[in-house]
This record gives sequence, C-alpha cells and structure tokens, in this order.
Amino acid sequence: MLVGFIPSPAQQPVPLIHAHAHNDYLHARPLLDALEHGFCSVEADVWLVNGRLLVAHDRDKVKPERTLEALYLDSLRERVKQNGGRVHPGGPAITLLIDVKSDAETTYAALRDVLRQYADFLTVFRTNATETKAVTVILSGNRALNTLAREEVRFAALDGRLSDLDGTSSPHLMPLISDRWSTAFRWRGVGPMPEDERRKLKSLVTQAHAQGRRIRFWAVPDSPLGWRELLAAGVDLINTDNLDGLEKFLRKSP
Repeated sequence: MLVGFIPSPAQQPVPLIHAHAHNDYLHARPLLDALEHGFCSVEADVWLVNGRLLVAHDRDKVKPERTLEALYLDSLRERVKQNGGRVHPGGPAITLLIDVKSDAETTYAALRDVLRQYADFLTVFRTNATETKAVTVILSGNRALNTLAREEVRFAALDGRLSDLDGTSSPHLMPLISDRWSTAFRWRGVGPMPEDERRKLKSLVTQAHAQGRRIRFWAVPDSPLGWRELLAAGVDLINTDNLDGLEKFLRKSP
C-alpha cells in the first residue's frame, strides 16, 4: 500500500479542476505527486493478469505489487477519510480514468468486483442519474460498452470519442468525451493556432457541454501555448506529463 503521509488540509494545495495527469503511474509517486500539485484527474493503464488488476503501460512491464488498489484506490480512500469526504479538502470529485489494456469484458468483470469494495466513496451511475461522490471512475481503452450500458447500477462510466457526440448515449453512461488531438486538428503547438481550428475546438467543447459531458484530448501540444488554447476553449481536462509546468500555468491563469 502506498498511502504514506497525508498532509493536513491546511497544507494541501487548492485543487486544479482542469489538470489531468496523463499516464500518472509513470511518475515517481503515482497519484501522490499529482495530488500534491493539486490535480483533480489521474490516468492509469490497467492489465488483468492472473485475476489481478496491474498498472503498467505495457504487458511485459507489470509488477505484482503495483495493483490498482495499492497505487490508487487505497490511497484515495485514506484521503477521503482524512479530508472530510473529499480527496482535496472541500474540493470537487476526482476523476480516476482507467485505460483498460487487456480484454474488455474479462477486465471489466474483475474491475467491477474490485470497485464494489470501494463503493463508500465512488460515484454511482444509474440509467438516468449520477450520484457524485469523492472519486469518479471512467473507463477508457478497451471498454465493455454493451455490458456497462445494460447495468442499472455501476461504479464506473465510459469515456467516449468525438464520434459519440453525434450518438445517443446518455451522459450518465458516457459523461466524458476523449480523443486524440490529431484526429481533429493539424496544429501542433508551433506558431499561432489557425483561427478555423480554434473555432472548431470551441464548437466541439460547446457541443459536449450542451449534452452534459466533459471533454478531453490526448497527445495534445503539451506546452503553455497548447494549454492556453485548451483552457480558453473551455476544455475540461488538460492532458499533461508535466505536472509542475501545468500547475504553474494554471495557477497564473484567470
């Protein structure tokens, strides 16, 4: 268990609602580094190996002690207990984005059993309602789409794609839309962003928000120039591998 020392509420940073730690488990202290920078969203790649949910980018890099529970869920539970029912004292719900790398159905079956053990602080999704708690779990990658859609009560929801903005899925099933930046945009963070692409980005954000969904992009220009465009357009979660850089940028931004 990597729970470790938890700072007092007065020592913890003001939460940054737009900050998303991409491949968070690659940092020296998974989850803990992100929380100490004030991040409100973290991403973990997960493989089902011998019945256990192991966190790693590649199958050959898994280690038996690096379970989803040890790196994330146990630490989050301790934070929630200490901080009066929230991960950040008085803060918003934290997003735990689980990128499923192994088979969708078998991994979700194992994950569902694990998440039930943490039901006390996990957001509950129902067919037509969402009960937000301290931590909201969203599944990306290999997603058991039809299985989750059939479940009347869930402790996880689905990460959609831009094409899903034209679909009919409920925001209680698919509350987040994520896609690769290059799927929709040519701009790579060098020079000014073309005005037509800036308008397109704003349009996608507006469409997602009108449907009651948040929106995120991965493989974005991971620099102040890119972050500035994402923030200005209203993108909800800004992907980064640079925790310190994005924190400093957001704390200086209006």
